[in-house]
Formats: sequence, structure tokens, C-alpha cells
Amino acid sequence: MYRGREGQWAWLLHRLSGLAILAYLMLHIVSIGSMIFGEEVYMSIHEIYDLALFRLGLIAVVGGVLYHSLNGLRVILLDMTGRGIVYQRQLFYATLVLTLAGMAFTAYKVIPRVLGGY
Repeated sequence: MYRGREGQWAWLLHRLSGLAILAYLMLHIVSIGSMIFGEEVYMSIHEIYDLALFRLGLIAVVGGVLYHSLNGLRVILLDMTGRGIVYQRQLFYATLVLTLAGMAFTAYKVIPRVLGGY
């Protein structure tokens, strides 16, 4: 199952997406917590989030959350059913396809805002 195949990539991406979600959560907590320093500090931080880099980062956040959650469901399916291991390769690719579809939809919604459409 492993040795450089889909199982190993699924494991690695699951760990990396989990760390990315943790970093995002920490940034979010610091951002919201900045309100204790006053509205001016809070708003100045949120003006930075309006930059194109952060808006594009939203696509990556959606991708990380989607992959992590779908892969978690895949792992549960593999662990809880006796036949799940037979389909682990197909489930991994289904996870990737659904993650990319979610990221494409997010990009469809976010890119116009980056380009100044609205």
C-alpha cells in the first residue's frame, strides 16, 4: 500500500494539510484577538487581508480543508470496513478530484474579486 504509492502520498498530504489548517487557525485567532488592542489595530490587520495574496490564499485554505476532511473520511472507510483497502487507490483519486473541484469553484468565486470585478 505504501512505498511511494498513493497511500504514502495520501498520508503525507494529510499531515501537511493538517499543519496548514493549524497555521491558518492560529493566524485567525491572532487576527480576531487583535480586537483587544482596539478597532484601529483590528481594521488595519483586516485591510492586509484584502490584498490579492490573501484572497488567493483562500483557495489554498479551501483545498487544505477539503482534502483533510475527505481524506479523513477515506481513512475511516479503510479502517472500518474490511473491503475498503481494495478501493484505497480509487478513493485517493476521488479525494483529489473532489478537492480540485472545490478549489476550482472557490477560484471561480475569488478570482473576480482579485481582478477587481466586485
